[in-house]
Amino acid sequence: MKKFIFYHAGCPVCVSAEHDILEITDPNQVEVVHLGENRNRIDEAEKTGVQSVPALLTPNGNVLHINFGASIADVKN
Repeated sequence: MKKFIFYHAGCPVCVSAEHDILEITDPNQVEVVHLGENRNRIDEAEKTGVQSVPALLTPNGNVLHINFGASIADVKN
């Protein structure tokens, strides 16, 4: 089974969402990607449709934008 991918940038909104996502799902089924620390994954996130973080990519390829921490353009800069 493919994993969920949770993209975030480390801001308080993102960290709070990360804690909630890991609490309501099986943490073994979620890959957490901190785009501030893994800048090489920003292009990947954009290609999947991530427009802002925090965002959760489902195994089906759907992007669920959660609240609003930062736009992907802000993360790139």
